Formats: sequence, C-alpha cells, structure tokens
Amino acid sequence: MPRISRGLIDGSVYHVINRGNGRQVIFHKDKDYQAFIGIMEEAKVNYSVKVYAYCLMPNHFHMVLMPEEATHLSKMMQWLMTSHVRRYHRHYGTSGHIWQGRYKSFLIQMDNHLLEVLRYVESNPLRAGLVNSAKDWPWSSYHELSGKRQRLWIDEIPIELPRNWGEYVNEPMKKNELDKLRQSVNRQSPYGSPSWQIQMTKELGLESTMRPRGRPAKMGEMKK
Repeated sequence: MPRISRGLIDGSVYHVINRGNGRQVIFHKDKDYQAFIGIMEEAKVNYSVKVYAYCLMPNHFHMVLMPEEATHLSKMMQWLMTSHVRRYHRHYGTSGHIWQGRYKSFLIQMDNHLLEVLRYVESNPLRAGLVNSAKDWPWSSYHELSGKRQRLWIDEIPIELPRNWGEYVNEPMKKNELDKLRQSVNRQSPYGSPSWQIQMTKELGLESTMRPRGRPAKMGEMKK
C-alpha cells in the first residue's frame, strides 16, 4: 500500500497516533508513562511544537499538536519515537520493533471540529473501559484542559473550550461522530466540514484519503 502524503501546513493543528507493534503493551507501569511524558516535554521544546492534548493508553498514544513550521512535526515525532525506543530497550533489556511503524496524522479544522478531536482523545480511556470518568485516568491532558491542574507544558487551546469540560468529555460520543473521526485516524484524511475537507484534500493532494476503499465496480456490477 503506497504511503499517504503528510499534507502539512505551517501553524496548523494535527492529530497524531501510533500503536505498539502487533498492538503490544508499551506502557507497563507508571514509570513508563512518566518517562514518555518527559520525552514529550523535551521534544516540544526542541522542535517548537505546541501540545494541545494527549492521552497515553497501554498500547498506543494520541496527541494533538501544532508545529510552528510544518516540517517540525515529522522531526519531532522521529526524535520522540527514537528516544523512547532507546529508553525502552535500555530499561527492559530488549531489542527489535516497539512501535508498529511510522505514526499516523491528520489535519484538523480549527473550529468545533478541533473540540471534537480533543474530546475524542481524552475520552479514550472511557471507551476502552479502563475508567468510569476521564478524570480517573492520570495519563492524559484532561486535568490541564479542565482547569484541575496547572498547565506546566500543555499549551493554551487557540479556541474557547466548553465551560464544563468534564461533562463534555464524559458525555458519550455519537456513533456518526466516532465513525467520521476513526475514518480520519485510519485514512489520515483531514477532519472538518465537508467543504473544508474538499478544499484541503485538493490543496494538499490528499484526494485518495477520501475515496471509498476496495476495487472499483465493474460495468456489469454497476448495472445490477
């Protein structure tokens, strides 16, 4: 399968995800989560990338990032992944692949669609059945965005958040919202309004991310 173009624009917001190789558990204990967060903090400073939200799950992570320069996103992620793998192998005495490959990312429209992505990221532990409330998961930006914890390295969101962030995050997302978001996660297609998606896919050469998957129907099949 051909690689999808990153479709990067200076000063734009992206959702980033990566999973453990074979969906293996990456974070085995608190110190593993803490170490990864420490590497994230260093990476954002080194590469001038704003971190708006994150959630570390046992076998994958989500981030919402805004690089000042588009090329800084891939540089930051390469450094982050490499630094973490070195730490992991040194700590556990292992070798080989830790992550499934290069990270996936998609561009986000900076309006209510960004709020939906932030909510999707921080409610991940809820959907996975790991906690009963987003506040009970310590490895996300939920406490910073809800105002329960000082923002030491999480950046201010460029749009206004709902007043009761906790209620917003904990309210179950509708199936159509999840389906649309998961399509962007899996296909790396821009996430936003239909007109904005069309505009962005044309400008960035990402039309393939919006096309239905599977082989085209043959003429005989189309007539049935």
